[in-house]
Amino acid sequence: MKAESIKFQTVEEYMSALPPVARKILKELRKTIKQAAPKAEEAISYNIPAFKLHGVLIYYAAWKDHISIYPRTAGLEKAFKKELAPFEGGKGTIKFPIDQPIPYDLVNRMVKFRVQENMDNAAAKAKAKAKQ
Repeated sequence: MKAESIKFQTVEEYMSALPPVARKILKELRKTIKQAAPKAEEAISYNIPAFKLHGVLIYYAAWKDHISIYPRTAGLEKAFKKELAPFEGGKGTIKFPIDQPIPYDLVNRMVKFRVQENMDNAAAKAKAKAKQ
């Protein structure tokens, strides 16, 4: 994607800058994330789409040859180790090749897992704050 020089304000602006194939995939990915985390709020963060719920829940982005989802947390890695094995990724990244089917069911389950991670972290912070 050649959008590095554009400062996006909305997810729609980001989507409109994508090639048609990437736009179609990201629209379906966005729908999948919304269904898995209906209380999450959309945002642009680090110039890519994100969903937030008690902090960043998930980022997603289109690149030339792949779709990325971030973060690849230690919890996700442990819970979905076998399913994530085919998808290379840098530190903290899950990369789905753009020319292969996107595993939307896996994404749905990962987002639900991230919701629980964020809820648990928020509860732990609240508990720690109450002890102060």
